[in-house]
Amino acid sequence: MNRLAPGDKAPDFTLTGADGSSWSLADHLAEATNGVIVYFYPAAGTPGCTKQACDFRDNLASLTSHGYAVVGVSPDSEEALAGFVEKESLTFPLLSDPEHATLEAYGAWGEKKNYGRTYTGVIRSTVVIAPEGSVALAQYNVKASGHVAKLRRDLGID
Repeated sequence: MNRLAPGDKAPDFTLTGADGSSWSLADHLAEATNGVIVYFYPAAGTPGCTKQACDFRDNLASLTSHGYAVVGVSPDSEEALAGFVEKESLTFPLLSDPEHATLEAYGAWGEKKNYGRTYTGVIRSTVVIAPEGSVALAQYNVKASGHVAKLRRDLGID
């Protein structure tokens, strides 16, 4: 698993959103003056992922006013994402990566250890991509709770 670091070229990707539409990183980089925050999470509707998604939702106005767009990526189906968006009133795109291609390209898919068990899955991660397409910030193995507050501090928003 190759993790990205600041200065690396961010892999471009196009995935399908919860609403069935196509979402491309290249198309959205130009719209965000400070960049795109891509966060990778294991599964829609689980307690930790719900907490993290709701934190992004609750901080979205502040993030966008500072020039950032937010998008979440998981291996969930479009249908599962649509239900998650509706149930939690999420106002930013959630994208489906069932083949793990984007997760792998960003170093967010790999070996994990939980309660003494080793398995392969999503490594909760956040990558901030600058408008020109380079990685501005890459954080791996982030905690679901408190992550958005830390991200805000790291981006100089707080």
